[in-house]
Amino acid sequence: MTAFPESHRDLLDVPVAALATLRADGFPQITESLVPARRGRAADVAQQLAAEDAQLRARPQCSIQLLDLSNPDRYLEVRGLGRIEDDPDYVFAARLAAKYGGLDLSEIDGPGESRVAVTIEPVNVYPVDVGWVLAGEPPPAH
Repeated sequence: MTAFPESHRDLLDVPVAALATLRADGFPQITESLVPARRGRAADVAQQLAAEDAQLRARPQCSIQLLDLSNPDRYLEVRGLGRIEDDPDYVFAARLAAKYGGLDLSEIDGPGESRVAVTIEPVNVYPVDVGWVLAGEPPPAH
């Protein structure tokens, strides 16, 4: 399993991330997703049952971008395979809600909707910090 680099581990705590899934026509769809408190090495996101759910079930290849909100030149991209678990009792959703002040996600879901837990098993992890480029500085030493 691919580990997250220490230099960007803090980004696993961002509140929102961009989740890219593949539509049936092959084009990507990017959806803003809530990110729960980190768990292990997999990247967890919560997704309401919608088009993205069906898309991930059909084509599990996906990508999530965790942007440093205080420094948009820095982000972490995780490409991997999405694994969906139904969350009819809102157990995962409650863990997610704890990060957002106890919001009851079931109250904002429509009739017949429920949540799923999406875990991305990383295949590639890309820590990016391009601030030096935009600042006209030389690249950092490795």
